[in-house]
Amino acid sequence: MRVRSTTVVCVRRDGKVAMGADGQVTMDKVVLKHGARKLRRLGDGQVLAGFAGATADAFTLFEKFEGKLKEYGKNLPRAAVELAKDWRTDRYLRRLEALLVVADAERTLILSGTGDVVEPDEGVAAIGSGGPFAQAAASVLLKHSPLPARQICEEALRTAARICIYTNDQLTFEEL
Repeated sequence: MRVRSTTVVCVRRDGKVAMGADGQVTMDKVVLKHGARKLRRLGDGQVLAGFAGATADAFTLFEKFEGKLKEYGKNLPRAAVELAKDWRTDRYLRRLEALLVVADAERTLILSGTGDVVEPDEGVAAIGSGGPFAQAAASVLLKHSPLPARQICEEALRTAARICIYTNDQLTFEEL
C-alpha cells in the first residue's frame, strides 16, 4: 500500500494565479494526515508547484523539477518538458507515481510520468482524486462569477471535499 495525497487546483484570472490543495494523506482507506502541505514555491518563489499521488515520489519530483528550473533559467515550459522526458525514460523515475501542477506568471502546466506536459485551455488545472470535482467547480465559477482566482480555488476545493472521500477541507494556498 502506498501513501497518497490528493487534490490540487490552480486557477488563473485577471493576471493572477492561485494554487490550492487539501491536506489529506491516505493509505488505502485510512486517513494518515489531515494537514499536509502539497504546495511548494520553486525557482526563487516565481513558480508554484503542487502534487497529487505517492508522497515520497512527489518530493523527488519537486527536487528534480527545481533542478530543471535552475538548469533552464526558470523557463517553465522547457523545464517541464525536460522533466517529463526524464520521468518517462529514466528507469528510476519511470516508477514514480504522482502528478504535478506547475505555474508561473505566464503558464500553468500539468506533468505526468507518461511524458505528458499539458497546458489547460480555460485557466483551470486540477489533479488528484478530487481533481475532476474541483476542476468542474472552478470552471463554472470562472465563467459565471466575478470571484478572484484565490476564492475560486477555495470554493472549488471545498466542493471537492464535500464530494470526494479522499479530499478534506484543510486547505492551503499559494498565489502569484
